[in-house]
Amino acid sequence: MARFVALFRGINVGKAKRVAMVDLRELLESLGYSGARTLLNSGNVVFDGPAGPSAKHAQRIQAAVAKKLGVDALVIVKTDKDVAAIVTGNKLGAIAKDPSRLLVAITNDDKVLASLKRFATTERGSDVVQVGKHAAYAWCANGLLESKVGVALLKDLSQTGTTRNWATVEKLHAMMQCGDKPRIMPPRK
Repeated sequence: MARFVALFRGINVGKAKRVAMVDLRELLESLGYSGARTLLNSGNVVFDGPAGPSAKHAQRIQAAVAKKLGVDALVIVKTDKDVAAIVTGNKLGAIAKDPSRLLVAITNDDKVLASLKRFATTERGSDVVQVGKHAAYAWCANGLLESKVGVALLKDLSQTGTTRNWATVEKLHAMMQCGDKPRIMPPRK
């Protein structure tokens, strides 16, 4: 068995694409995965499953969520080793003092990740971008809502990736490495 995280793009943001975390955990369990744990109401699920290509798990989960829960949302699946590499690949720690303002762009498409390097060479005001081997990192000094680079990253990743803030990435990493139990959303009534 291997440990994975499924990162859903755009669920539970506003009124569209609403998914109850209890339903998501139950769905993963019904697919044969074990230990499904969600982080708050965020569309992040840590689970254990058979070793194999992350993309295959992502396709399977995305299809099941669309069919059984009626929500079609991109799913990126990463292993615990992938998430550890994303954490160690962050070189913006010296300037990114507020983890809620450090955006991490995650994709399964190496060509898309490489294309994000243009943000690192373009003047972006107080925003700073670093593209690593496993993810791109954007320090949004004035906040995510004010960041032009944050908006541009989301646009470029629209069909191939998703973003998380650094605080979420650190929590997911801890869950995956230590098996820590996150705060789980209570069942809906």
